[in-house]
Amino acid sequence: MEETCKPLETDDRLKHHPLTPFRLIRGLICLLVYLSTAFMFLVYFAPVVAVLMRLFSIHYCRKTTSFIFAIWLALWPFLFEKINGTKVVFSGDLVPPKERVLIIANHRTEVDWMYLWDLALRKGCLGYIKYILKSSLMKLPVFGWGFHILEFISVERNWEVDEPTMRQMLSTFKDPQDPLWLALFPEGTDFSEQKCQRSQKFANEVGLPVLKNVLLPKTRGFCVCLEVLRGSLDAVYDVSIAYKHQLPTFLDNVFGTDPSEVHIHVRRIPAKEIPASDSEAATWLMDRFQIKDRLLSDFKAHGHFPNEGTEQELSTLRCLVNFTVVISLTAFFIYLTLFSSIWFKTYVSLACAYLASATHFKFRPLPVTKLL
Repeated sequence: MEETCKPLETDDRLKHHPLTPFRLIRGLICLLVYLSTAFMFLVYFAPVVAVLMRLFSIHYCRKTTSFIFAIWLALWPFLFEKINGTKVVFSGDLVPPKERVLIIANHRTEVDWMYLWDLALRKGCLGYIKYILKSSLMKLPVFGWGFHILEFISVERNWEVDEPTMRQMLSTFKDPQDPLWLALFPEGTDFSEQKCQRSQKFANEVGLPVLKNVLLPKTRGFCVCLEVLRGSLDAVYDVSIAYKHQLPTFLDNVFGTDPSEVHIHVRRIPAKEIPASDSEAATWLMDRFQIKDRLLSDFKAHGHFPNEGTEQELSTLRCLVNFTVVISLTAFFIYLTLFSSIWFKTYVSLACAYLASATHFKFRPLPVTKLL
């Protein structure tokens, strides 16, 4: 019997905040600031920390890259929680800071992955979070360069092509001394009623659980992540994300029209409790998504997840200090580029050429010791 696919959000299609001229102008300014700061951080820092340092030590390259770009990434939780006024509510398990973890999350909309930054910032792991994402996102101007420098894993959604790519990239993350938050969305795409109906039809045909708030998870990517990283992971975080009252888009975030609330439930499972064999791990993942489906149904009924209040609000002062640092550095870099020596213009041009080609060809330099 087919279950009914219903959105978790209310049927009210009005935006939480209307797109007023003020919000439009503010959003355009925010977008300009985020693009300009990302561009300047990438062209001035990436060639030094992600190229030259990597020639000598991948470990210290990652530590430095994570520290620098965490400063920029922290602008997004600042936008969501302080500028837009979105309420982010955490619940479930209180997770310790700076663990090496694999995150499995449901995929409600195109910006779910951005709200994981709010949790990572609170745990001191903002610069260490890496996503498995579709390759088309690597083509985004400027941001695609950042995804490459931060070592996100791009996939084509073709397992024959993706499996060797994933194994190769995952093998470089095995060092337990490197902090890691690897985020995976096992559904493979964002949720919609049409996709849910197709997923339910397939589940009925093959005898799998029929889910109504999530799609059937694809297990192969999850199993490969566990297989390659098992000896170096502390835990798996099962993250469930829900919104009130409307699903946000990227532009909703930019202009601050939605969402009014984001609810993030975290269940921490020690890595040693997850079965070792692929078949048992796949069954475990399917069981987790059944639990997630019931949890989201309860959220729809009650308006909240159980055990709320596991994380504190962000410090406004720290957000403002971080914002000031980013803007000050960006202003300095702009001055060097436009009003200083011609050598800085040459450096920026060469950095852009390198970042564009390295992202396109998925090139990362190896340490000198491995080349000898």
